[in-house]
Amino acid sequence: MGSGTGSFLKVLLRNFDVLAGPVVSLAYPLYASIRAIETQSPADDRQWLTYWILYSMITLVELTFAKVIEWIPIWSYAKLIATFWLVLPYTSGAAYVYEHYIRPFFLNPHKVNIWYVPRKKDVLGKANQDDVLAVAEKYIAENGIEAFEKIIHRADNNQRGRGIRL
Repeated sequence: MGSGTGSFLKVLLRNFDVLAGPVVSLAYPLYASIRAIETQSPADDRQWLTYWILYSMITLVELTFAKVIEWIPIWSYAKLIATFWLVLPYTSGAAYVYEHYIRPFFLNPHKVNIWYVPRKKDVLGKANQDDVLAVAEKYIAENGIEAFEKIIHRADNNQRGRGIRL
């Protein structure tokens, strides 16, 4: 009888992440979210809405990189610990992550520089004459800097008219 109980405990400990994961990441947050909706406080609403955003992001990363993640032996335990930190009301981890990482990212949109074109090189490693910079320099030499600036200004206005940020 003692070995049966010991085996059962070993199975529980080895599968703790599988058993505790859904309780920590789904059951308790679901319960707490329902309670938060029923209160008048916007702070708990924000905590749980933020949690669900982060949970969705984690799930998307897991689904996208499943083949890579399955090679990380401690992933399930690391995810469980991180989820505990996000969920616990004492840590307010979800609110912390939102305020320090997600919110600044969305409040300060990053611009992407689409003007960079790497120089093409021939077999000997020398830059070809048909790269963008060489063409621009040739145009300036033939037409002047003012004509080049007009083209850039016109292209910039066309991009802004279509709602594309440079």
